Amino acid sequence: MAPILETKNLTMQFGGLTAVDNINFNVNSGEIVALIGPNGAGKTTFFNCVTGVYTPSSGDVLISTDGKAQQRINGLKPNKVTEKGLARTFQNIRLFQNMTVLENVMIGRHTKLKSGLFGAIFHPKSTLEEEEKVIQDSYDILVEVGLEKFVNELAKNLPYGAQRRLEIARAMATEPALLLLDEPAAGMNPHETKELDEMILKIRNTNDISILLIEHDMSLVMSISEKIFVVDYGKLIAKGTPDEIKNNPEVIKAYLGDVSDA
Repeated sequence: MAPILETKNLTMQFGGLTAVDNINFNVNSGEIVALIGPNGAGKTTFFNCVTGVYTPSSGDVLISTDGKAQQRINGLKPNKVTEKGLARTFQNIRLFQNMTVLENVMIGRHTKLKSGLFGAIFHPKSTLEEEEKVIQDSYDILVEVGLEKFVNELAKNLPYGAQRRLEIARAMATEPALLLLDEPAAGMNPHETKELDEMILKIRNTNDISILLIEHDMSLVMSISEKIFVVDYGKLIAKGTPDEIKNNPEVIKAYLGDVSDA
């Protein structure tokens, strides 16, 4: 079976700077995979190449979702990448702050709607039923991430950790085959990070999806990842299990330091 996501010799250049340098990478069905490295190593640029924000300078981004043969998605717009089954969050929270928690998740469902302009204008029974299902499905996602008590709160009024969860919930609303999380634990306290750890595992196990995360919190990375890729100056310098990575001298030198207690 082909990987959910595979990159072959992926390269992204900005003028004379090579931010992603010839990276070969894969995420298999059902895996939780981490991409780590120092600040400026090229991690978010890699995400941006995969999700359509950037068109890679060279190489291939290949996906295989819903059991279909691999498709090359280089150059697809982000909304088209989402329709293919990839959804992401961002380092900086990008919620609709003046909309409710439920409305934020409902927006994530728009790629699944079938009603066109006719439905929007005339509201036939099928459109009303579809709208009711969107509300129910969105609420169910909030229950899954533990935010149901905030359903009618404005997003801007949520605690920071809850806002992070809401962004994940909105991505989940697109029913992705692969969920990409860009530093989901950034700014969280230890208690919030532990809850996030449990939530990511629950999402993977309940929904049978793959998860790829960029993260600096090594305790989180080591506790939930089955495979870790390490980049430095845009190059892939190591890949392996958490035990293999934290004992890799090149990785320790480049980034980790002593993680023997992680």
